[in-house]
Amino acid sequence: MINDTDVVAKVVAPVPWFPLRHSVFGRYGEVARVPNIETRHGLEVHHPRFGVIPKIGARLTPWFLYRAMLKSVRKIIAAGFEADVIDAHYLYPDGVAASMLGKKLNKPVVLTARGSDVSEIAQMPGFRERIVSACEDAAHIVTVSNSLKAQLEEMGVETEITTLRNGVDTDRFAFSPRQQGGRFKLVFAGWLIPRKRVDLVLKAAAILGDVEVDIVGRGPEEEALRQLVKKLGLGNSVRFLGLVPPERMPAVLGDADVLVLPSEREGWANVLLEAMATGTPVVASAVDGALDLVKDQKAGRLVAEQTGEAYANAVASIRGASYSRADVRAYAEAFDWKETSLGQAKIFGRVTQKAMGKQRNGR
Repeated sequence: MINDTDVVAKVVAPVPWFPLRHSVFGRYGEVARVPNIETRHGLEVHHPRFGVIPKIGARLTPWFLYRAMLKSVRKIIAAGFEADVIDAHYLYPDGVAASMLGKKLNKPVVLTARGSDVSEIAQMPGFRERIVSACEDAAHIVTVSNSLKAQLEEMGVETEITTLRNGVDTDRFAFSPRQQGGRFKLVFAGWLIPRKRVDLVLKAAAILGDVEVDIVGRGPEEEALRQLVKKLGLGNSVRFLGLVPPERMPAVLGDADVLVLPSEREGWANVLLEAMATGTPVVASAVDGALDLVKDQKAGRLVAEQTGEAYANAVASIRGASYSRADVRAYAEAFDWKETSLGQAKIFGRVTQKAMGKQRNGR
């Protein structure tokens, strides 16, 4: 049951089916080793398997997800847990699959849009229509930024939408005073894909001169970025750290002087808040969620022009401002999870009451 202050939940997080568990199969072997049921942070998490058809199966994935979730949820119900609301995050394929599940089980569905599901996937013919349909069937929609809300409304979604921004775990991402004496350090963290514009981080570093750069992440752009490092003469100044375990990320972010995120699109970049929680100011593209997040120059800078020079100037302004890392941390502390969680619980409560009213009225 749900009220305004407490939620009892079980999590269903499907993983792709793969028959072999050995590490030689890389990511596929890793997902094959995921347990069917586990407990994380006190929550029971179920991992049913769903089918994946590489490259050509994106349009079928919601159906495969739906079938996997239906089987798992029916087992949960049979064990005595009857949910009031289905809560799903990311509109495609997850939200579309959850919409199908809600219809089958006669449960209201709350969908959360998180970024590229709206700014990228929903702009593709065939996917847009299915996303809009799922949103129209939803009892309520949550977006993590006002820009995502506006985009959904522009697409014609009429379901009530509430913006509840993401928060940051300030205990996990603890304040780091940053050791003095080393070279000024920039850090980027994210997938190495074209829309992240990591090339602008490197071009800014080349303009700035005496700086170091840590690049966290992997992706198809990695080799091109390595070649750019050579072309710009940054070979001794750039480290490609690859995929960093989550438990190490606070230290990596806290060891930097500035986090740079030049993404062309970014619904709500958690890494901005995570960096600020450690005391590291940020420089980000003036788009989407960043507009809601970086509203005070004590936290960092927003850049309107997508050029290396613009990012170099933004970093230089921070470098010359004698930033207080304690002030950056204090700014981030205003973005804890409490307000967001209470807002979500209130939405669940309203959705549940409305669904119960329809049942009493025989609709």
